[in-house]
Amino acid sequence: MSKVGKLIKHVFEKHPIISNSVAYGILFVSSEISQQVVIKKILTEEKEPLDKKTIGRYAVYGTLLQGPYLTIWFRYLDSKLKGTAYKIVTQKVLLDQFLATPPLYCLFFIAMSLLEGREDCTKELKEKFLTTFKTSCMFWLPVQTINFLLVPPSFRVIYVGTCSLTWVNILCWIKRQ
Repeated sequence: MSKVGKLIKHVFEKHPIISNSVAYGILFVSSEISQQVVIKKILTEEKEPLDKKTIGRYAVYGTLLQGPYLTIWFRYLDSKLKGTAYKIVTQKVLLDQFLATPPLYCLFFIAMSLLEGREDCTKELKEKFLTTFKTSCMFWLPVQTINFLLVPPSFRVIYVGTCSLTWVNILCWIKRQ
């Protein structure tokens, strides 16, 4: 492993919440920016500027809420279920999808509504939760199987963040509906 690789590994192992949160926040924002570029710059004849306030909300949510949530959750899950045997991986995947994911989507829709200044911060959650959760099952069950089977624990959030480049585009699309 190169010196840079060793340094990155050391930082993620020594300061997991901060490093994972910053990395996840950057990846989360990258998804929103890519979504806006497609909608506002590519698919339209009249080009529009990027919505910096929305990008800022995604930065706050991804860095301060979801990044730490995932770091703590994966650390907990890995401490309770050790190993990569198929039975353990299956348990982790199912617990992740059906125990940790629903509160995460509640947090997403409510936090984004609060950051947007909406009066009814649960309206969007009520309208979009079921669609979001069903769609996430199709995407995240195979992704998390790979995560828990092959990815070292200190890099789980980064792996999820990288996969989130695709998922957050789907989530942004659902939110825009």
